[in-house]
Amino acid sequence: MLNVIIDNFSAILISTISMSIPLIFAAVGGVYSVRSGIMALGLESMLMTGAFTAVLGVYYSGSVFIGILCGMIGGAVIGIMHGILSVRYKVNQVISGIGLNLLALAATTLTMQLVWGNRGSSPQVPSIEKNIGGFIENIPFIGPVISGQSIMFLVMIVTVIAAWIVLFKTKYGLHLRMVGENPKAASSVGLKVHALKYSGVLICGMLSGLGGAYLSLDHLNMFVRNMTAGRGYIAVVIMILARYNPLSVLYCALIFGFSDAIQIYLQGQLIPPQLIQSFPYVVTLLVLVFGVKHIKPPAGVQKYEDE
Repeated sequence: MLNVIIDNFSAILISTISMSIPLIFAAVGGVYSVRSGIMALGLESMLMTGAFTAVLGVYYSGSVFIGILCGMIGGAVIGIMHGILSVRYKVNQVISGIGLNLLALAATTLTMQLVWGNRGSSPQVPSIEKNIGGFIENIPFIGPVISGQSIMFLVMIVTVIAAWIVLFKTKYGLHLRMVGENPKAASSVGLKVHALKYSGVLICGMLSGLGGAYLSLDHLNMFVRNMTAGRGYIAVVIMILARYNPLSVLYCALIFGFSDAIQIYLQGQLIPPQLIQSFPYVVTLLVLVFGVKHIKPPAGVQKYEDE
């Protein structure tokens, strides 16, 4: 096992980054949602819908760019649905998130059957072009690892930095965090609490949809039933472990990306495949037990200005 890891170290690093990218998009999106006071347990549905609508967009348009936009729109629609249920109708946010996750699985499976006559997978579509190349290849050690990634790697880096600046260095970010901490106090000083909450879940949906588009257009260039495979829940754990800070999400996600990469490279070894495939989820459980039990979300999560 150790020899396999050492022999494939460079490939595992490349795979670690690749596996981390959709988790980072979703977790950063979740940070926006939680900072606005709305739980982000619906990340799985936003990832899955984004992955599906991205493939659908490329299938009908032939353009990867349009597919990515469709993925973001698909995730945003689920985000707004979660916002409406949580803000307008004050549905329990855990129930809303889990319900949307189940809905997304059923809806994507049904739509695959209607569009392509297949419940298992879609036809293959053009994928995101890989290999950034350029001057990055000449950077010692990290150059060969990063240069093989797609352009979405750079988009992810920009997204993380921009999210930190927006949340902690702008007036909008301050207002969003005020709503997430104490919506009643935020309303009393004239902030539009509902609008800010909707903006938080909208951004969450768009970023999660972008992560889903990466999954379907970069990893497989097709949509497979339940292809997110619990990544939305892992993104929730990453978001909590990062203490709702976009910059911390970056390195926290690498832990889970590494565990996912390890299980891929251990397949075919003298270890039961079921045990290998469970490795990322075992890591998730360990983090939940030992890493996040003392981390508290913003005080205003699941609270409203009239409470």
